[in-house]
Amino acid sequence: MGGCFSDVRGGQQAIGGTQPRPTDAHDNKNNGGHNDAIDFFYKSRGFNPLFTQLELSLSAANLIDRDITSKSDPMAVVFVKKGDGKLEEVGRTEVILNNLNPQWIDKITIAYQFEIVQPLVFHVYDVDTKYHNIPVKTLNLKDQDFLGEASCILSMIVTKQNRSLTLNLQKDNRHGGLRNLGTLTVHAEETVASRSAVDMTFRCSHLDNKDVFSKSDPFLRISRMVETGGTVPICKTEVVENNLNPIWKPVCLSMQQFGSKDNPLVIECFDFNSSGNHVLIGKLQKSVADLEKLYKTRTGANFIFPSSHHGHEKVLKGQLFVDQYCEKEKFSFLDYISSGFELNFMVAVDFTASNGNPHNTDSLHYINPHGQLNSYQKAIMEVGEVIQFYDSDRRFPAWGFGGRTMDGRVSHCFNLNGGTSDAEVGGVEGIMAAYANALHNVSLAGPTLFGQVINRAAEIAGQSLSGKNNKYYVLLIITDGVITDLQETKDALVRASDLPLSLLVVGVGGADFKQMEILDADNGHRLESSTGRVATRDIVQFVPMREVHSGQINVVQALLEELPGQFLTYMRSRDVKPCTTRAAAAQT
Repeated sequence: MGGCFSDVRGGQQAIGGTQPRPTDAHDNKNNGGHNDAIDFFYKSRGFNPLFTQLELSLSAANLIDRDITSKSDPMAVVFVKKGDGKLEEVGRTEVILNNLNPQWIDKITIAYQFEIVQPLVFHVYDVDTKYHNIPVKTLNLKDQDFLGEASCILSMIVTKQNRSLTLNLQKDNRHGGLRNLGTLTVHAEETVASRSAVDMTFRCSHLDNKDVFSKSDPFLRISRMVETGGTVPICKTEVVENNLNPIWKPVCLSMQQFGSKDNPLVIECFDFNSSGNHVLIGKLQKSVADLEKLYKTRTGANFIFPSSHHGHEKVLKGQLFVDQYCEKEKFSFLDYISSGFELNFMVAVDFTASNGNPHNTDSLHYINPHGQLNSYQKAIMEVGEVIQFYDSDRRFPAWGFGGRTMDGRVSHCFNLNGGTSDAEVGGVEGIMAAYANALHNVSLAGPTLFGQVINRAAEIAGQSLSGKNNKYYVLLIITDGVITDLQETKDALVRASDLPLSLLVVGVGGADFKQMEILDADNGHRLESSTGRVATRDIVQFVPMREVHSGQINVVQALLEELPGQFLTYMRSRDVKPCTTRAAAAQT
């Protein structure tokens, strides 16, 4: 299992519970975990991006009656509308007999992915009596009476404070337009297990030394045993250098990671090698319940070393101790969003000359008269249509940089709408209009400088801290070139890492974007300022458009996959709780 976690990317950086992720990777059998180790395990096998499992509860009111001698026998079916307009069925409820106001018991399970728009369509049917003893999954929907349909975006449900949304059921009536056929109410709920978590602090004593000229550099890897046999890695600690009695930073494990307190975990201790060929020091098998006992009794558990002879294991002198153990409720991204927290969207567009003359068809800024979007417009539309669901007023600051404005000066942060004070525009459509208009009034210039735009966004994010602190800001920067103020940009990002702010950077065109990858701390090295200060967290996600044009992954998935994690890292580091939780605490 040595290749199941990302040592090449992470090096000795902590990638365990200290950097919680908001959502879980799943396959059909196993629940995943909130860290790079489990992410790498699933991604290397081609599974989808991270998601949160939701259960949809459905009820209806005032359905029309299709039966003559009794009332309708309704069943609801949930579909996801795909990009090509086709409906893909997600699940069906049970049939409720003789009821025009049904409350279905069977839940519909759906994977909520923050990074994509998920249109849902709901159909309600009256199931004919002769099919009542047939499993609902085998029913042919064409044989049932159609009672009505409704549609919404999944994020419209989860952003409601009570996570419930009531929709009008309708049916296309060719003679009288749309006819109201009652209502459907959808309630979304995360699986309860995703909120339960355990904080633990591990230490070891008297570990065997695997190095010749120094002491071992130990780290722990924790894996969950699965029913199908084998193990799935769920967590890895940081490396403690040159120490046979290490104490690691606290690890946070969610119940979705370890399954249950009695589920066996395999804990392995390795001596870190930069080559990736880590040397096993010892291993042991304990459940979370066993680890809790170690904490309460202040005792250690001996590591063993597997022998090449079957059935023979060497008991080692080295022991594992649990110095701290704390069960807690772990709030999710959805807990914050549904309680009133918002994501405020901001955008900055590159107006440097390297984009090419906007009048030429080969320019990255060329506006096609036939409506085909350029790369800048695509990025604005695709990211904006997701983010706007999380911003109630849909007023977005929009800037340009690297352009010569009407006053003849080159500006590295000018209002896209041409105004002198207010940079806000209305909705994604407003950004698109301001961008197109700016191309007529701004001359492309240069160089490519990010610093001023980041500082302006950070200023807005910083001002929000004096309020009720329920806003988180997302700055989308779209650029074609290599930045020329790399150190100034690093300085700005390090300062901004303390603020409720994330950056999504899209690279368009064919430039070399190695510098952008430096800003995106996915290599495990946090950004460092010119004064030696290290960023408190990673707030940048960079994606070159050319890598998503293949159609295998869209720019939104690639850009926003990390955003919920960055949001949660900020909120948890400051012990900011969801609004409803804070209100309840204030009343007690």
